[in-house]
Amino acid sequence: MSSVAPSERTTVRRLPKRAVYDRAAIHAILDEALVCHVGFVAGDQPFVIPTTYGRIGDRLYVHGSAASRMIREVAEGIPVCVTVTLLDGLVLARSAFHHSMNYRSVVVLGQAREVVDPAEKTEALTAIVDHVMTGRSAESRPPNENELRATRVLCLSLDEASAKVRTGPPLDDEEDYALPHWAGVVPLRLVPQPPVAEPRLDPRIPVPAAATAYRRPGPGPVSD
Repeated sequence: MSSVAPSERTTVRRLPKRAVYDRAAIHAILDEALVCHVGFVAGDQPFVIPTTYGRIGDRLYVHGSAASRMIREVAEGIPVCVTVTLLDGLVLARSAFHHSMNYRSVVVLGQAREVVDPAEKTEALTAIVDHVMTGRSAESRPPNENELRATRVLCLSLDEASAKVRTGPPLDDEEDYALPHWAGVVPLRLVPQPPVAEPRLDPRIPVPAAATAYRRPGPGPVSD
């Protein structure tokens, strides 16, 4: 499998054994998560804004209102940091010091460009909708001209990205393994609930199968 060559900025230095540079693993984490956080500096003030996104190949797309400060500032080509985190479990050790969490995370660095080509913009917005639920764009009305004018889309390359993953049980100090404290992992996962119809929905319209059987993509491959 191909890997993303780590840059000076994306090389994991703290616990480097948890670093993952495998392209497929990075894509899998991005595909499973629902929300990213976009970090940028406007003036002297740092901001970190949560938003949804979509991925097409090695391109990450975010969108927002034309009046959005995040979109307006990032579209100017300033440096950005986009992060995604999936929480897989609470790691409970015998000692307070070694408590941790099992997680999968991705950090993407770079400069975003605004998408102005109509075809790419439409493709990106479709990817963002389908990222939430596969095939949902085909089951809903596409954006009209007014909505497209009111929406700006940004594209960030995944060329400078890395992942970090923790799995497994707690790692206690050797002398603490004899302590009478429970240790282990409490697994966590996102579990969808039964769909709730919008109050004005025609009751004759059936719930789509994608909603009744909704699941996020599962964990992807992880290299050592």
